[in-house]
Amino acid sequence: MSFDVGAFMLQTVPFANTLGVVFDKVSDGYALCRLPDRADLHNHVAGPHAGALFTLAESASGAAMLSALGDQLSRAVPLATGATVRYRKLAMGEVTAEARLQVERAEVVGRLDAGERPEFEVAVELKNAEGVLVSEMTVSWTLRPNR
Repeated sequence: MSFDVGAFMLQTVPFANTLGVVFDKVSDGYALCRLPDRADLHNHVAGPHAGALFTLAESASGAAMLSALGDQLSRAVPLATGATVRYRKLAMGEVTAEARLQVERAEVVGRLDAGERPEFEVAVELKNAEGVLVSEMTVSWTLRPNR
C-alpha cells in the first residue's frame, strides 16, 4: 500500500479514533491493532465493553482488507456486510486484535474486473495482554463497484 492505512482508518472512521484504537502493524492482508485499557471503555465487570471489543475487531478487519485492496478504492466502496463474534473469556486490560484476510487479493480483483461484487471474509483474534484468546470475530466484506 502506498498510504498509511492506520491513519486513513482513524480519519474515515472517527469512532475508532474516539475509542483510541491504535494500528500497530498493517501490511499485505494483515493488521495488528490494540485497544488501550481505559476506565471509560469498561463494562460492569471492569473489562472493555463488548461494543469496544467489536469496534476494535471491526477496525482491524478493515485495516487488513484495505492493506490488500486499498488500491481499488477508486472503483469500489468497501462495506462490512456482517459479522459473527464469540466472546470466549472476560477481557481485562489492554486488548489486541490480529486480523487476516481470508481470500487471495487476485480473486477479489478478478471478480471486480469481471463486473461482479466480490464478498469475502476477514478473521480476527482478540487477545489480552498475556496473549490469551478472549474473543474471535469474522467480518464479511464486499467491494461495491462505483456507479
